[in-house]
Amino acid sequence: MTLATQVLAVNDDLPIRTDLPVHSGKVRSVYWLTAADSARLIRDKGYAVAADTPLAIMVISDRISAFDCIWHAEHGLNGVPGKGAALNAISNHWFSLFKQHGLADSHILDIPHPLVWIVQKARPVKIEAIARQYITGSMWRAYSKGEREFCGIRLPEGLQKDQQLEDILITPSTKGILTGLDGVPEADDVNISRADIERHSTAFGFEQASDIDLYEKLLKQGFAVISDALAKLDQIFVDTKFEFGYVKDTQGQSKLIYMDEVGTPDSSRIWDGASWRNGNIVEQSKEGFRQWLLNHFPEPDILLNKDRMPERAALACDNALPTEVMMDISRTYLGIAEKVIGKKIELSANPKAEIIAVLDKHYDLIAK
Repeated sequence: MTLATQVLAVNDDLPIRTDLPVHSGKVRSVYWLTAADSARLIRDKGYAVAADTPLAIMVISDRISAFDCIWHAEHGLNGVPGKGAALNAISNHWFSLFKQHGLADSHILDIPHPLVWIVQKARPVKIEAIARQYITGSMWRAYSKGEREFCGIRLPEGLQKDQQLEDILITPSTKGILTGLDGVPEADDVNISRADIERHSTAFGFEQASDIDLYEKLLKQGFAVISDALAKLDQIFVDTKFEFGYVKDTQGQSKLIYMDEVGTPDSSRIWDGASWRNGNIVEQSKEGFRQWLLNHFPEPDILLNKDRMPERAALACDNALPTEVMMDISRTYLGIAEKVIGKKIELSANPKAEIIAVLDKHYDLIAK
């Protein structure tokens, strides 16, 4: 086995039985199970959902996405060794901790393999729920240019780069393009305010107006649980993105849950505490890779300017990065994951074959 073959770069070609197209995102692929397989697993595995709930297999890859592009390295290395396993392990740990603290459920019902979740179908809220505890990144760039209002929140004068804020700020943005909403730009990933959400709560996917308070409560509670746990490891939870959605419980009642991943190096900034206290920023997240890309290419505006997306896509497609860059990301992801879960992550020599074997033997989900 070479390093390249140990990486799960393509995750939408598994022979999982499904009668719907496989949805392949930047990192995860989703296989919607047949109604018969969903009902069988719910019955046989005792999942705490309604008997007719649609289920899916969600497979995480080792691909690395930054600036809305997928990047690759030399020698056919099309992902980061251990990245998928690290992300799933971290999310699984935080979801377990959320449950211990009595927070909302997640969409995950089962974990057949370190790279696989069995999930229930959820209807997503169309908001990227972002919380910030420090002023850095895009917020600092805007603040340093004189902006003081972010998502309807007014920041005080005199803040310094990478400074801790007095309160956790909720600075949501749109998830997908929403049209015809007064005051909301028709674009993906643009900042919105609490007032925007209140005016258009139904369009954003909330079932009732009071759920806006609930989503903010769950966001802050989840942020606090992760932040407190990381602080014990002398790691700083800087900012993060959560996603929420609705599912039905065993009685068919709708409830708001956490979706996707939480508190990972892909969805969050995490800093080393000792370094920050000494005036240095050591990124324990994908932000370190983003900064490397900005420094590596002679025209960083291509990566930052959304109007130059075709050039950016060509940059990612035409440039094989040094292998060591991928290995550095691997060390970062596995390092923070092993700190969080408290044990070493064992990597598979052939993850695709392992996944197929597990889903066949224990779940009877492989098409013959």
